[in-house]
Amino acid sequence: MKNLYLLFFCFAVCLIVSCKKHSSVPAYSGWRTYAGSKDGNRYSSNDEITLKNVNQLKVAWTYSSNDKDSANRSQNQCNPIMVDRILYGTSPRLKLFALDAATGEQKWLFDPAKQDTSKKDDPMAYYKICRGVVYWEDENGDNKRIFYSVGSKTYAIDADNGEPIKSFGKGGYLDLTENLGRKTSSFVSGTTPGIIYRDLLIIGDRVSESEDAAPGHIRAYDVRTGQLRWIFHTIPQPGERGYETWPDGSAWKRLGSANNWAGMSLDEKRGIVYVPTGSVGGDFYGGNRRGPNLFANCLIALDAATGKYIWHYQVIHHDMWDRDLPANPNLVTIKHNGKTIEAVAQITKHGFIFMFDRTNGQPIFPIEEKPVPTNALPGEQAWPTQPIPALPQPFARQHFGPEDVTDITPETHKDMLEKYNKVKYNAAFTPPSKEGDWIFPGFDGGGEWGGAAVDPETKIMYISNTELPWAQVMIDLPKNTYEHTLQGMGHAIYNKYCISCHGPELKGNGTAYPSLVNLNKKYNEQQAGQMIENGRNMMPSFKQIPADEKKALLAFVLKLPEKPSDVKIISKEPVSASKNSLNIPYTMNGYKRFLDTNGYPGIKPPWGTLDAVDLSSGRLLWKVPLGEYPELTKKGLPKTGTELYGGPLVTKGGLVFVAATKDEKIRAFDKHNGKQVWEAKLPAAGYATPATYAIDGIQYVVIACGGGKIGSKSGDSYVCFALP
Repeated sequence: MKNLYLLFFCFAVCLIVSCKKHSSVPAYSGWRTYAGSKDGNRYSSNDEITLKNVNQLKVAWTYSSNDKDSANRSQNQCNPIMVDRILYGTSPRLKLFALDAATGEQKWLFDPAKQDTSKKDDPMAYYKICRGVVYWEDENGDNKRIFYSVGSKTYAIDADNGEPIKSFGKGGYLDLTENLGRKTSSFVSGTTPGIIYRDLLIIGDRVSESEDAAPGHIRAYDVRTGQLRWIFHTIPQPGERGYETWPDGSAWKRLGSANNWAGMSLDEKRGIVYVPTGSVGGDFYGGNRRGPNLFANCLIALDAATGKYIWHYQVIHHDMWDRDLPANPNLVTIKHNGKTIEAVAQITKHGFIFMFDRTNGQPIFPIEEKPVPTNALPGEQAWPTQPIPALPQPFARQHFGPEDVTDITPETHKDMLEKYNKVKYNAAFTPPSKEGDWIFPGFDGGGEWGGAAVDPETKIMYISNTELPWAQVMIDLPKNTYEHTLQGMGHAIYNKYCISCHGPELKGNGTAYPSLVNLNKKYNEQQAGQMIENGRNMMPSFKQIPADEKKALLAFVLKLPEKPSDVKIISKEPVSASKNSLNIPYTMNGYKRFLDTNGYPGIKPPWGTLDAVDLSSGRLLWKVPLGEYPELTKKGLPKTGTELYGGPLVTKGGLVFVAATKDEKIRAFDKHNGKQVWEAKLPAAGYATPATYAIDGIQYVVIACGGGKIGSKSGDSYVCFALP
C-alpha cells in the first residue's frame, strides 16, 4: 500500500509540475493580430533570437508579389499576421495572400481587381493603403475568415482557400460608405485593420480631412453576416453624451472626420475597446466648428459589446494643427505609487505619452491644462488651454528655435536661417496664421501610425520618432469668382479641393504632395482623370466632383485647349467652387517640410530616433539615432537618423527590431541600452512594422518592403529573417 501511495504522490507531483510548466507558457508567442496582440503592444515572448546570436540572422525567404508600380508611386505598409503556420498579408495592389510562414511558399492569392472589372482601365485603381488584416474563427475552428479593406470595401475571405464569403455583407464585403446616417459624396476608406471582440468586427476608417468630410463613426459588424450591430457617433447627436459641448447643435449634420484611422486596442477580459480619433474636418480652420470639438482628438473607451460610452480624454482641444491621435494605444500593467494599475498609454504626433487607468480614465500622472496663444485669424476661436502631461517625459523635442537650425555647413545654416525667420511663430499651439508658425514635431510626428512597442515584463515603451519641422502658413481662400473659361472654372475647383496639398502655384511639396506643374508631360487626360476618380495611395478619391467640373479641373492642371462643346460647361456656375456652405475663408498654403536644397532636414540632428520610456516612472531612458545618410556618415558626421515611417517590435530575447528608415535597412537594438547589434539591407525601404513568430522552435522576423514614400523607390517584397 505504501508503494501505491508513493506512486500516486509521484504522479501528482509530475502532474503539478507539468501543469505549472504548461501554465507558464508565455502569451505573446504568436502574431495573430495587427500589432501582435489585441493590447497593441508589438511584443513577442519568443526568445530564440537573442543578443548573443542576433548577428547570425540570415534571410530565410523572400516573397514578391511582383505588383509594385514601376514609377515608384506604390507603397506597402502592411504588418502581416501569422495563424497556424500561415502568414497573411497584402501586396502594393492590395492583393491578399496566404503563405507558408516557414518557407514563404504561396498557398493562395485573392485579387480584388478581379471582383470589380469597372476599374480595369486604371492601373492605379488598387494602389491604396492597407496596414494589416484581421483573423477570426468560430468556436470549433471550422469557420475561418480574413477581413481586410480595399478602399471603401471590407472583404470577408475564407482563410483556407482565399475565396470571398458570399453570405457576408453585400456578397462578400461591407460597403464603408453605407450606415453613416447621412448621404455623403466624400470618400471613405479602410486603412488600419479593425479588431475582433467575440463575434463582432469593430472598425474605423479613413475619411477626407476637408470641410465636407464624411462622418467618422465607429462601427461594429456581425462577423458572420456583416450586419451592423452598433455605432458610436464621434460627433455626438441630440441626446448623446457630449452633444451639449457643441455651440452649434447642428454640427453633427454637416461636419465629419473625428475618425479612427489609426487602429484600436482591446481589453478582452473587461470587454473594453480603446479608440483614438483624429480631428474634425477641416484641419486648419475651426471658425465653423467652435468649442472643444468632442469626440475629436480623443482616446475613447467603449463597451465592445454595445458601443456604449465608458470614458474619454481629449488630448487636443479644438485642433487646428492636424494633431490626430496617430496609432493604437498600448495596454500595460504597471506599478505606480505602490499600486498595481492596469493602464492604457497613448502616443501622440507632438511627442507625448498620455496614460490613464484603463477602467475609469483617471490620469496616471498629472496632466495640466496650460495656457496657449489665442491670437487667431478673424472668425476663429482658439481654445485657451491644452493638456500637457507632467510625465511620461516627452519622447520628441518640444522646441524649435533659431539656435536649432541646421549647421551641417555654414552655407546651409545661413540659407535655412533665412527661411526659418520668414515664419513668424515657433511656440507650440500657436493658432494658424498668414505669418506662419512652425509645427514641431511635424504633421507626420513625432509618433506616427507605426505605433509603439511595450515590453510587458519591464514596462518599457519603444517608439520610432521623427523630429522634422513643418511650416504652416495660411492664405485667404481664393474667391469663388473666376474667369469664364474652362481653365478658369477648373482653377476655382482646384482652389477648393487641391490647394491645401499642392499649393496655390501647383508646386506641391516633395513626393507626398507632388508638383502638378507640367503634369501634361506625364499624363494624358484619361490617366489624370482616373487618378481624380480613384485616388492613389494617400491621395483620396474625388468621385464627388461632378463630371463637368472634373473636366474643367483637368483643363486647368493639364492646360488643355478649349473646344466649342465646352461652352455648355462654362455657362454653368460650378457647384464645387461656389457652394461653400461652411463659409471657410482660409486654407493652408501647402504641406511644407523644412528641408535644405539637398533634401536634408533643416534642424540639427537627430532627425529620427528610437526612444525608450519607462512607463512606471515616466522617465525617458535613452534615445538613439535611427537610420543614416551614408554620404553624410562618410564625411565624418555622426549618424543623423532619417524621417521614419513604421514602428518597432520588442522581444523577450532582449531585442528591438525596427525598419522604418529611408536608408532601406532593418536593424536590431539592445532593448536595455539602445546599442545597435545588427542590421540588414532591404530591397526597398521597410515603411511598415515588423512581425515575429516561431515555428518548430525557429523564430522568424518578417518585414514588408514597400518603399514609395519621401522619394524612396517602390518595392513589393516581404523579407523574412531567421537563424541559420
